Amino acid sequence: MPNRLAGETSPYLLQHANNPVDWFPWGPDALARAKLLDRPIFLSIGYAACHWCHVMERESFEDDATARLLNDRFVAIKVDREERPDLDSIYMSAVQAMTGGGGWPMSVFLSPDGAPFYGGTYYPDRPRHGMPSFRQVLEGVSTAWTTQPAEVLAAGQRLVGALVEGSRAAAPGGAALDEGLLQAADAALSASFDARNGSWGAAPKFPQSMTIEYLLRRIAAGRTDLASIVRFTLDKMADGGIRDQLGGGFHRYATDAHWLVPHFEQMLYDNAQLARAYLHAWATFGDMRDRDVATGVLDYMIRELTTADGAFAASQDADTEGIEGLTFTWRAAEIREVLDDAAAAHFAQAYGVTEEGNWEGVTILSRVWPAPDAPPSRSDAALETELAASRASLLARRAMRSQPARDDKALAAWNGLAIAAFAEAGRLLGEDRYTAAAVQAVETIVGGLLAADGSLGRSWKDGRAVGAGVLEDYADLAEGLLALYETTFDERWFTIARGLGDRIIERFEDPAGGFFDTAVDHERLITRPKDPQDNAVPSGAAMAATVLLRLAAWTGEGRYRDAAERAIGTVAGYVARYPTGFAQWLTATSFATADVVEVAVVGDPAEAETRELLAPVWSTWRPFQVLAAATDTEAASALPLLADRVALDGRATAYVCRAFVCQLPVTTAQALAEQIGRTPG
Repeated sequence: MPNRLAGETSPYLLQHANNPVDWFPWGPDALARAKLLDRPIFLSIGYAACHWCHVMERESFEDDATARLLNDRFVAIKVDREERPDLDSIYMSAVQAMTGGGGWPMSVFLSPDGAPFYGGTYYPDRPRHGMPSFRQVLEGVSTAWTTQPAEVLAAGQRLVGALVEGSRAAAPGGAALDEGLLQAADAALSASFDARNGSWGAAPKFPQSMTIEYLLRRIAAGRTDLASIVRFTLDKMADGGIRDQLGGGFHRYATDAHWLVPHFEQMLYDNAQLARAYLHAWATFGDMRDRDVATGVLDYMIRELTTADGAFAASQDADTEGIEGLTFTWRAAEIREVLDDAAAAHFAQAYGVTEEGNWEGVTILSRVWPAPDAPPSRSDAALETELAASRASLLARRAMRSQPARDDKALAAWNGLAIAAFAEAGRLLGEDRYTAAAVQAVETIVGGLLAADGSLGRSWKDGRAVGAGVLEDYADLAEGLLALYETTFDERWFTIARGLGDRIIERFEDPAGGFFDTAVDHERLITRPKDPQDNAVPSGAAMAATVLLRLAAWTGEGRYRDAAERAIGTVAGYVARYPTGFAQWLTATSFATADVVEVAVVGDPAEAETRELLAPVWSTWRPFQVLAAATDTEAASALPLLADRVALDGRATAYVCRAFVCQLPVTTAQALAEQIGRTPG
């Protein structure tokens, strides 16, 4: 019989709707029941693509005896961390404080008022590897609750106090927002770089998209000595098993240090950020391989993650039929069934296919070409053409296999990241289909989640909006809208982005500096989360600072820049010490300290004359620039940068400004290139 999760939209919650556990979704009904029955809450937080979440469900939540224990002594609440990042942030901080680590599934025990007093992550169904079984944990917590209630409640209140205090902690002072801070971060990144495998850190290896984006901006600003770090990292990731060598997308992370064995789930946020990073790398280095990787990722998102209404789904599962990676791995014999003997031999050599496999008896495809014994009679170009045909054939065969489940909910924040990637790809690559994908996603997300009062929802699925938007939703969606404006020059997107920026200042800003993760009118929780650190996605506060700085350049309004600089100041003492954990902040800081170029163009962007004039600034990646264009500036424009601009002698005309101080208008692409050429960006 379905439990209380049956009416939810989250695929993760719906996966548990037929468990014998009497699950509640988070909400007043569950909290009221815990208070009425004086029972502790068991809070389980996970997400649809989480492998160990599925394992714990099979072992414990589908077990009748375990379910009876939970139902008789606890109020069980199931939360999708992607729908409720606020709850995830608060209770993950609690688990980390209690255990020194964290992860998903997260298993936390709370008092009826929501105070955490015990927790961990995955618990097995029987004791193993020094871990107690989940039923032993339940028995121990239940006994403590009934025999030592005062001590349990006191421990919970102490932990809540520590969480509240931690959210107020200030960054170490003394760091000025200047070139010196960026140089210190550059030195730290160079010193900690993994020269053998690329990127930063040991196994498991996560893609560091934000760090790469920051370094690409430093290269654009003249630090060409950093190029080898970026180039090596991009190539290592693109060659590794972390990248789906047939389908083009990236898996979430590599379990080893050299990118071979991935954790097979594929997340929208990873692919959106990586597509943009490779696109910017192509624009920086001119290496066609970066372009190919970027388009491969974008095409994967269109093919596999586009929902029926044109938004982008959150993720694909790591497991197929309960086996991790089943869809993506190969046996040598299977490849020989699809390809002729010569093509199969060349493919095996290029992608590391062996009879014994390289992981649990199967092969994870990883690009190892050129091998030492490469056929000397084949040119690289001819071989690459053959390999491309082989990849297409194998991808078609793979499509006949069972496919991993997809989490179809469309999150505002993650869609914002994807919209930015598609919008920039449409502009830089001249691919209208990418622009169209961005526009369709915006129409769906804005139409479904943006209310008339300017408030934003979190998640859209099956025609239903779920949850209040948090800071990252406002900031990431605004970032996507601004990128789409610079591609289409449709002022609707700028106007909505500016409205989101205004709401960030009004509803999320901390008077002491920085931004809370939840709005001032958000559901009252045990603490108001304020996590400035970048993780797999940019910190909402860091992206907010980035967006507000760009809005300041378009509008000339100091309040945007002031709020951004106050926010950067709260973390400035950390960014050079821990650059990979604050990389989006470094991107914001690089923009804040740059000589930003503001370009206003008067002329119809659809006309050839205007396109020719725009070429130096529109079809290139210039990270320290904002661009506005309009056909008729006599009509009211939403962009102050376009105010009082006129076309000279009826010709498309460009105005180049810095801090709203403008040079003489020009009407040729060469003259425009000369005006913008004296500063990086």
